[in-house]
Amino acid sequence: MRSEIVVDPAPHPAWLPDGALAAVGRRRVGLRLPELSGPARDIPGADPDNSAEVASTLRAEVDRATTAHGGGVVDPDDSPDLLLTLNPDRHGFRFVRDGGRVTVAASTPTALLHGWFHVVRLGEAAFTGPDADERHSPAFALRVLDHWDNVDVHPVMGQVERGYSGGSIFYADGRVRDDLSRVTTYARLLAAVGIDRVCINNVNVHAREARLLTDDLPDVARVAAALRPYGVRTHLAVSFAAPMTLGGLPTSDPLDDDVRAWWRAAADRVWATIPDFGGFVVKADSEGQPGPFAYGRDHADGANLLAEAVAPHGGVVHWRAFVYDHTQDWRDRSTDRARAAHDHFAPLDGRFADNVVVQVKHGPMDFQTREPVSPVLAAMPAARLAIELQVTQEYTGQQRHACYLAPWWSENLGFRPWGGEGDDGRAVRDVVASGGIAAVSNVGDDRFWTGHPLAQANLYAFGRLAWDPTLDPATVLDEWVGLTFAGPDGAVHPRVREVLHAVLDDSWRTYEAYTAPLGVGFMVRPGHHYGPDVDGYEYTPWGTYHFADRDGIGVDRTRATGTGFTGQYPAPWRDVYEDLATCPDELLLFFHHVPYSHVLHSGVTVIQHLYDTHFAGVERVREMVAAWESLADLVPAAVPADVDARVRERLAEQLRSAVEWRDQIYTYFFRKSGIPDAHGRTIY
Repeated sequence: MRSEIVVDPAPHPAWLPDGALAAVGRRRVGLRLPELSGPARDIPGADPDNSAEVASTLRAEVDRATTAHGGGVVDPDDSPDLLLTLNPDRHGFRFVRDGGRVTVAASTPTALLHGWFHVVRLGEAAFTGPDADERHSPAFALRVLDHWDNVDVHPVMGQVERGYSGGSIFYADGRVRDDLSRVTTYARLLAAVGIDRVCINNVNVHAREARLLTDDLPDVARVAAALRPYGVRTHLAVSFAAPMTLGGLPTSDPLDDDVRAWWRAAADRVWATIPDFGGFVVKADSEGQPGPFAYGRDHADGANLLAEAVAPHGGVVHWRAFVYDHTQDWRDRSTDRARAAHDHFAPLDGRFADNVVVQVKHGPMDFQTREPVSPVLAAMPAARLAIELQVTQEYTGQQRHACYLAPWWSENLGFRPWGGEGDDGRAVRDVVASGGIAAVSNVGDDRFWTGHPLAQANLYAFGRLAWDPTLDPATVLDEWVGLTFAGPDGAVHPRVREVLHAVLDDSWRTYEAYTAPLGVGFMVRPGHHYGPDVDGYEYTPWGTYHFADRDGIGVDRTRATGTGFTGQYPAPWRDVYEDLATCPDELLLFFHHVPYSHVLHSGVTVIQHLYDTHFAGVERVREMVAAWESLADLVPAAVPADVDARVRERLAEQLRSAVEWRDQIYTYFFRKSGIPDAHGRTIY
């Protein structure tokens, strides 16, 4: 008989429950930290952004863990089991295990805090096994989470645009929250996976949010103060039109001297108020947002305007490359949204200031379940590029579906734009090393942070891959399970681990199987983007078409007969994608319009693949549901009752939605093509 569900009003601990700290908490821990009165400038080589506040946080973390689990804080010279020490000669942190004793050394308090959480993540394994001497540092210079949060509740997009986890953790009732303690708890979760920057407002900057830069700057400083104890820096999204809407100027022309002076003064005020402020994020000339095009200028002109303003403070400008014509005529097949970012940005390579990061969505469209890597990532060798991912599941089930995205992100980060030959064997993760990685957060004020408790795995995985993009997604998932479902002694029931892998390991491919096929994308309800609507966007101005007719389906993006998009890739991919004989099946309909009878590399026709995968996808979801239900006897001993209830509710919706996807896709394409299913399954 299932226990009564008791709802805890406190936020779910995610991957830092008390049990996750059992292994370190049982140990004798020594800290060798200087008494810092401010930024750690008295440590040679230290980053001045790492202040005494972070060192104090680290002391509190150690006290909390050892008090809870029976260990203790000892003198650093008293042979502690774990020694945490500042060392000016280190980048990142160094982990040394010698005879079962562990030393973590780092040059800054923030790096040492990351080292502490590394030991927490390892658990008992940190102290066992052979001696080791390891150096750990993040692969990416910048690791950013973008929150699409609105200060006011937007009449269409709500409090959090593309948010599926309740309201904002930063704002309520049209202003910054009075109580920001949950923001500090959030910063703790981020520090535990190595994320060090957060943009706290929507890139679609509305009139109310624009004032964060001016009138509300003291409240932004309060948010920064809530994030700072864990070494997380604050960024703001700003409107390109701010000199007009906030400053009363008649223009926002990036080459106008008064506009330049306004932005310099604005930046000076921000850094005077928040000395460790990170910088600005800008969406310009995209989906109705203002930008430099209005003045006959280009994106380099616009980005460099802000770069000049923030440069004296060491700030950065993240300038998004998500730019396309959202008023496209659906009748015009020569216009291709996929081409737009490359067309706009590749010719500008070499013109962006050093402190501009061009932030490029991982694919050329819009965070689809399957699309190729954006060719922009291979087209701008002189620019600092960042890859942008989406942790919030706008097109992957909106946190109502279990869909573990780390395998998809790993494919993108590991993609080799030049095919792996010589120096051009660099992967995307190498290309963006200096510009870093950004992602749209999936966090809200929901008790479980992410709506679906299992969607926490995506937030965790983003942080881990942002630190080390070579990590195996299954290993990362196992880490998350081991921390999140740790019992009081730090152990996880083996069946819980087994079931979570069964549910999540292949969940992205399962989602792909029952939704839009073979890379064609979209087929979702317009506006909110949830659930199937095969023709929902087909005759709209958004450029998201599948061109299905009675004979075939797909978008011809070849150089020979289509939009020429394949030509934006370097060799060998420009030719691999161009040729039907070599184009990967999973991207076939992104690059080619083919007959339903076209035979895939797998040996089945396009239409039969479409039928088969949608039925198979539903059956996989049934297996996910059954796997989770097999844990019923472990509730609440190994799985909290409220987690179980929420996961059951979400899995039931996933199954209902998967069936709806299957039946609509299956029926639509039978009616369109007239080709029956070889297996004779029911068509409506």
